[in-house]
Amino acid sequence: MNTIFIVLPILTLLMFDLGLTLRAEDFRLMLHRPRPVLAGLIGQIILLPLIAWGVAVVFGLKPLFFLGVMLIACSPGGSSSNVFSMLARGDIALSVSLTACSSIITLFTVPLIMAWVTGSVGTAVNVHLPVGNLLVQNLVLMAVPIIAGLLLAKYRPTVARRIHGVLKRIAFPALILLVTVFFLQHRATIVREFPSLGLTMTVLILLAMGSGVLLSRLFSLNGQERRTIVIEVGMQNAAQAITVACSPLVFNNEVIAIPAIVYALMMNVLLLIYVAIIRK
Repeated sequence: MNTIFIVLPILTLLMFDLGLTLRAEDFRLMLHRPRPVLAGLIGQIILLPLIAWGVAVVFGLKPLFFLGVMLIACSPGGSSSNVFSMLARGDIALSVSLTACSSIITLFTVPLIMAWVTGSVGTAVNVHLPVGNLLVQNLVLMAVPIIAGLLLAKYRPTVARRIHGVLKRIAFPALILLVTVFFLQHRATIVREFPSLGLTMTVLILLAMGSGVLLSRLFSLNGQERRTIVIEVGMQNAAQAITVACSPLVFNNEVIAIPAIVYALMMNVLLLIYVAIIRK
């Protein structure tokens, strides 16, 4: 089974569901409370890719895994970060706003950053990035579902609430299905590489969370905002990274998606520990 036929509908549903939950106020938060939004975007869009590059170099990752690590670091915040922010008693409005803003901004930053990374690393294994294809794919699979969700929520709010009630129940099981199928297809490689990739991703996530703490102090954010920034910088959209890696229009290479699978596992473990500590 080709994983792309599972991840494409999952990503589309997640983006559509994100659109259902967004309001105009989520985007206007940048104007009313610019400091926490700016801190989160700096952490996600700028610092995280830089940290990922450094971690990948230090651990001497193979080129395909190097690309995979950079791809997950360039991806926007995951929609599940909103749930984790709620569990950590964070700022839900800030979390939703950052997820919305990063999802839009990374439509354009992912192609730019990955084009540079592929040119630096991918040539060693004959991997090239069709930037135009990636940009179009991002617009179709992310921008269009988000806009469709926004419009439905605005003009048919009752219908939107009902659909969101269904989608939020099936989103996590769908992601588990994706991870399970991917693991079964690549279990030998994942098991063999897990000691190295698991450690790499653990270090990456911890450094990302640490950068969230530093940014929060630099921007003088309060406790709720700080907890949200830590979660947003440490939790990226693994489904998008897997889509880009597996897509026949872009990399068409499932090995590049393996770091995203490992990242998704370590991300949930580490952030659940963080939430447990916060709640105590």
